[in-house]
Parts: sequence; C-alpha cells; structure tokens
Amino acid sequence: MPELKPAYLIHGDDHGAVSERRAGLQALALKQGDAGSVEALAGEAATPAGVAQALAAMTFAIGRRVIVVDGVERWKQAEVEQHLLPALKEMPPDTTVALFAREEGRTKAPSAVYAAVKAAKGQIVEQGTVKPWELPKWAREQAARLGLALDQAAAKALVAQVGERQQRILRELEKLALELAGAPDPTDTTAPTTATVAIAANGTAGAKPIRVSAQLIEERSAHSAERRVFVLADALVGGDVREATLTYLRLRRQGERLGGLGYLMASRVREALGVAQRLQAGESAAEVKRTLRMPSRAAERFVADVARTDPERLRAALGVLADLELDTRGGAELRAARSRLSGLHEDTLALRAIAAIAS
Repeated sequence: MPELKPAYLIHGDDHGAVSERRAGLQALALKQGDAGSVEALAGEAATPAGVAQALAAMTFAIGRRVIVVDGVERWKQAEVEQHLLPALKEMPPDTTVALFAREEGRTKAPSAVYAAVKAAKGQIVEQGTVKPWELPKWAREQAARLGLALDQAAAKALVAQVGERQQRILRELEKLALELAGAPDPTDTTAPTTATVAIAANGTAGAKPIRVSAQLIEERSAHSAERRVFVLADALVGGDVREATLTYLRLRRQGERLGGLGYLMASRVREALGVAQRLQAGESAAEVKRTLRMPSRAAERFVADVARTDPERLRAALGVLADLELDTRGGAELRAARSRLSGLHEDTLALRAIAAIAS
C-alpha cells in the first residue's frame, strides 16, 4: 500500500478529476490504520490561518492524521506566506495536509502554495482538461490503458456522442470495458476502480486489446448529458427529491461541473415559472404546450408538473439556485456578508439546495 506524503496540492480545471483524487486520497488515508483520523476543514477554518491553527492543535488520535482542505483556489498569496508556509515547516510527524484547488480561468491556487508543499516534501498533481481537438487522441490512450483498442473514427464518435468532459469519456470507456468482459454494472458503487478495470476487461494485464468500432460506440455509449440535466431540473419542478438527488449524483460521477448544471437547472426553473404565470393568467395547458420547444410528451409532463406547483415556490427555487452559485464561488466579496454555508463542499451545497427546492 502506498504511503501518504506530508502534503499534497491537487489542482486544475478538471473538477471531476480533482474530486476523484480527493475521494481516492481519503480512502487511502482510512486504509492506513484504524486509529488514524481524517479531518475536513470548512468555512472559516478552510483558510491558511485555519490550516495553521489545525496543525498547532493537539489531537488524541493515534496514527496518521489527515487534514483535507477545499477551496485553495480562493486563497490570497499574502495569507499563504504569513500562515501556511511556517505551519508546514513545523508540521507534526504522522500528519498529512491535502489541499484541493478547483481552478477556473484566472481563479488559481497562489504560487506560494506550490512553494509550501514543495518545502514540506509533498506532491503536486495537476488535473487539467484536454483541449477539445486533442480529446480523440486522449480517448484512445485511455482506452488502451483499459484494454480497449479504438481507431480514430471510434474515438471521434465517442467524443461526439458523450461530449467533451474527460470524466464522462472515461466513465463510458470503463463501462464498455466492463460490459465487453461481462463484468458487473459499473454504475454500482462497489464497481472496480479505474486501476483495476483493464484487468477486469482482459483477464490479464498483457492480454490482446478488445477492438471497439464507431458503430459499437454509437449503439452502447450514453448521449450528451444535457437531457439528463433536464431530467434533474424537471424533478426539481415536480418535487421529486429522490429522482433529483440520484440524477445529480449520476451527472457528477460522469464528470459534469456544478457551474454548468446550475445554469441549466436555473434556465429550466425560469421556464417553469413562465409557464406557471401563463397558466395563472388563464391560458390553457394545450396553448402553453404548443409553444414549448420540446417533444410533445415531455411538454405535456412538464406543463402538468408546473400546473401542480405554486409559482411562489418556483421563485423561491430560483433564489436557492442563485445562493448556490454564490456559495460555490466562495460567497460574497465581503466576508461578513457571506453565508455560513459558503465554506462547505460544493456537492454538499448542491444536495442541500436540491432538498430545499424539491421538498
């Protein structure tokens, strides 16, 4: 079993991969020994000063102590230099600090964080997205690692069908590898990890790759997630908490970013509010349905769900989604105006929002 290093910085704009690394590191930490502990810092504690304070605090846990910190992309250079650098230099033994930065555009982890992790003899891992034109080549490389052989046409078909998110492409390749080998359903939470899928597909690491054609990709791979996002949004409108939660988790597992999901959810809820206002003004359901840009049956279900919903509930839902966007981006500019929840993990915030809207 690999040993944990004193410090990690996992960063990049591939948020799905960053989240997978986080889950993998936590799982590894829990396997290091029953007496070890994993702590997740949130809110005011998830700052350079908060990390320094946590490292200075005494703990009665026996074994390795792992401190997980999200939101590093929002840290300030001066705060890192003032608090984190000296704290990591004096870090207690049998302690690991894992820092996670979900970067976007100019929002990146400060350079001082890199210096602090290097000084602590830690590891820095970048999880960056591949350029769209490089995705077919990347897909072929990932397929080969999983025991599959994709030609250029099949790789292009895969990207065209499932979209440009690397995590979605990788999930589809894993599903194909397992399916072609007759392995268990990969959507099961007990399914093998990526590292073991290649052996599951081939039986042995050196076996002959399984050839996958463009036709097979078109027949068996999932289409773009946009329709699933609308399933999520429609479940919110219809008040189906279970369906909304399960759909959200599936979308996140296949690599969808919360920012994109939130935008599409808000668009659908705004559309539902418009329909509710028209129905309230006296238009018939048939008249409203004819103007919706969606298949007839889907429009019928959508209008029926909206008809059972109070417009005020939909207005409140838009407020919840707006707060979710603000909180997942670090909260208001002024610290005093921030929500007390703004430091929580983005999936925790999203699931709370889903429950609040659909309940």
